[in-house]
Amino acid sequence: MPDLQFQIEGVEVARYAATPLLNFKLRVAEAHAVEIANVNLQCQIQIEAGRRQYKEAEQFKLKDLFGESQRWNRTLRTMLWTHTSILIPAFERDCLVDLRVPCTFDFNVVATKYFHALEEGDIPLSFQFSGSVFYLAKNGDLQVGQIPWDKDIRFKLPVALWREMIEHYYPNSAWLCLNRDVFDRLYEYKIRHGLPSWERALEHALEHAIDSIEEKVP
Repeated sequence: MPDLQFQIEGVEVARYAATPLLNFKLRVAEAHAVEIANVNLQCQIQIEAGRRQYKEAEQFKLKDLFGESQRWNRTLRTMLWTHTSILIPAFERDCLVDLRVPCTFDFNVVATKYFHALEEGDIPLSFQFSGSVFYLAKNGDLQVGQIPWDKDIRFKLPVALWREMIEHYYPNSAWLCLNRDVFDRLYEYKIRHGLPSWERALEHALEHAIDSIEEKVP
């Protein structure tokens, strides 16, 4: 029975993908010199938020996820980031493959809010593997086995690389998904005030809201 070992050796931004994509360099090794026919590998990636420190500015942005920092001993928890999979072709001993992880800049997604709040350092990740491995027995027969659930590894994703990827795909931009009724109200506001862009509509609304608050403050 094969004994697969996993290691992330690095990560890079996929420059020419249709959507934001990170390529994690995954080394897969077989400890018992079994000839591998292929591996149908599934991977769950989690963010181990409790494994790093946060600056004051980061704590402020993370209030949306974890509440006030005084409560983080109860609310700061490991979060699911995403699932991905890969079909690894035949190899002997080991191979290096790209584990492709699609990313989103949608601020309705918890992971996006978390990544955006970080200014520097690393993002502590946990990769949990499962799936099927097809291999050749000593008599040449094709066999199949399951990858045990205890196959997991840790990796630190640099915050700077995440920001580089987002800037590459969405230069000086951010995405918000609004309920239709909220969008209709904003669209009506934009037309009524003759504003040329969505950015100007939001700026105009914010400016008037701030002025209204300041007028009420004694």
